[in-house]
Amino acid sequence: DGFLLVYSVIDKQSYENIVNFHTQILRVKDRDNYPMLLVANKVDLVHVRRVSEEEGRELAQTLEIPYIETSAKDPPLNVDSAFQEVVRIIRKHPPVEAEKSRNKKRTNKCLLM
Repeated sequence: DGFLLVYSVIDKQSYENIVNFHTQILRVKDRDNYPMLLVANKVDLVHVRRVSEEEGRELAQTLEIPYIETSAKDPPLNVDSAFQEVVRIIRKHPPVEAEKSRNKKRTNKCLLM
């Protein structure tokens, strides 16, 4: 599992919500860290941008997660790269022992005859 934490650079509130989403994910997953990527979207809308690249990078550094800027406008910018990056992050992130043992338990099935 992994998460793309996406906000719109033209919507300051979506940016401000990221910390809450990050906290909720860590709480639900009961982890100190989890595979996540901070994604700034709509970077093509330069003239109405409300969240700077510097603010995005600072937030990513605070949350200790990687950062990428994207735009889905034709031609797309870094959309595929964002998904490829989150897959790389997931693959580098070691599973927790509890998850390993939980998965192991799932393979031991009870058979009633």
